[in-house]
Amino acid sequence: MELTLPLTYVCRTIIIFRLSSQKCGTRKTLNKRNNLNILKIQYLSNTTKPTLIMKSDMKRNTLSTLKFKLIMALLLVIATNAYSQTFCIDASSDQKQGTKNGFRYELWNQNSQGEACMTLEKGALFSGKWNDIENYLARRGLAYNQTQKHSEIGTFSAKYNCIYNPNTKAGNSYLAIYGWSVDPLVEFYIVEDWRNWIPSMSKDAVLKGSFYVDGSLYDIYQTTRINQPSIVGTTTFVQYFSIRKNTRNKGSIDISEHFKQWEKLGMNLGKMHEVSFVVEGYKSSGSFKFVELNMVAKK
Repeated sequence: MELTLPLTYVCRTIIIFRLSSQKCGTRKTLNKRNNLNILKIQYLSNTTKPTLIMKSDMKRNTLSTLKFKLIMALLLVIATNAYSQTFCIDASSDQKQGTKNGFRYELWNQNSQGEACMTLEKGALFSGKWNDIENYLARRGLAYNQTQKHSEIGTFSAKYNCIYNPNTKAGNSYLAIYGWSVDPLVEFYIVEDWRNWIPSMSKDAVLKGSFYVDGSLYDIYQTTRINQPSIVGTTTFVQYFSIRKNTRNKGSIDISEHFKQWEKLGMNLGKMHEVSFVVEGYKSSGSFKFVELNMVAKK
């Protein structure tokens, strides 16, 4: 189809003509000649007359698009904030805990010293920061009522990605799977990343063995804590550690495999209180943010 236009229709304002055609969506472009603007002829099935869309109309459409994008961005921010809940430790207490989105959380700051904050986000995600603390723990995960052993609950695993930024010039920090059992009372760690110091450096740490899982060798240690804070108050209890040789801040963890390896070495767990992901800092500062965190116990 050809279109002949009087010169009066051809000016330096871009004009778009829309004509009906059986070939809906076909586009034809007339190249710019004699210093005239390029004309685009679009064939649409819903009109039989040329429709002129002037430059001012195009500007209005552009502004409408920008307004729509701004509104959508604002709604996204509002929706994100609706999932978020931030709290910090103050002088009135050294601990905050509860359940949100089906996942247990706890923030602990020994002696309420320095700054200790935690933000709960969508699903199991969480973030936090600490500054000039004595001992900081922020954790989130699966809670139990101390009536079942891990093998009765199911097979534990985790997939995670954490932006982990500890500042440990003087102290230390861990990124780890963390939890407790009772009867016996055990505090346990599967340490994925750490700074400056790990329990293997402790004088009373006993190397129990090593095993390979999830792409790395893990060393297994046991220590004893005497008259220290625990989930049942100040008392004496044992600690189990699996410490990853090739540190990382993202990946998948076969948590139950660690439990099985500990038990092969006589390091038995009791009835489960929790299995969580923790960021811990000792006499240090830092921040972290989980951008992926999925913790499950499958039957």
